[in-house]
Amino acid sequence: MTDLEKTLFDLCEPLVEDKKSLSVKTMASTNENEELLYVYANSDDVARLIGRKGTMASSLRQMMAIASKESHKKISVKFEAY
Repeated sequence: MTDLEKTLFDLCEPLVEDKKSLSVKTMASTNENEELLYVYANSDDVARLIGRKGTMASSLRQMMAIASKESHKKISVKFEAY
């Protein structure tokens, strides 16, 4: 698990009920200056991570943007349900 994956996992873990189903994976991107991070969880937890009107997802993306300043790459966070 990379540092960015670990950071995003640590941010999401307290917010989900089924902690065993939570995982974060880095996917390949066509842009070399971008990292795609996918958060996988069950559907109820994904809804909780996205939040009402996307406010929680927006906050998680802002936190990851701050965490990625050192790598000088744009971070995209996507949420997927199992």
